[in-house]
Amino acid sequence: METSKFVELSKAQKIILLAASLILALLLFFVRNGFSSDQSLDQLARNSLRPEVALNNARPTILEFYADWCEVCQEMTPSMYHLKRDYQDKINLVLLNVDNDEWLDLIEKYDVNGIPQLNLFDAHGKIIGKSIGFKSQGQIDQLAYSLVHNKELPNLLEVKEGNSSKVSFSPILDNTSSTNVGPRSHS
Repeated sequence: METSKFVELSKAQKIILLAASLILALLLFFVRNGFSSDQSLDQLARNSLRPEVALNNARPTILEFYADWCEVCQEMTPSMYHLKRDYQDKINLVLLNVDNDEWLDLIEKYDVNGIPQLNLFDAHGKIIGKSIGFKSQGQIDQLAYSLVHNKELPNLLEVKEGNSSKVSFSPILDNTSSTNVGPRSHS
């Protein structure tokens, strides 16, 4: 018959074990969430102004249409955080998820058919530019500088093949037309 012996840990061993546990927990947290302090696009969107407020508060505005599944949108996330941090008192940054039904009217109004799509507005809420696809940190800074200083927008607004996610539309069944579309079928 075997008997198990319990070994009593010394106070120093308990402290070392506790410290090792805390270090392991922190390491797992950073591995799971990434080592940067940047958050998700969804968190940035939740903390942004409502579009109607942003377009009426006498500051230039950037509306970004995005989706959580969009790899290009995710790749631009750090740049959008830098924009928010560097221009927080000068530019409104509003993020709108194309998968949220609340934004269907704006998706239609601004003809969103690829993401990320940046719509650029002057301080009077007038749209002055549109960009579809990936923009580097430097390009976003150029756009922001131009908006803040009321300068001509840089020639960065063309769409390049392969740097955006296509948002396609499928018919929605209703009694008025078979050509109505909605943003739910992405390809």
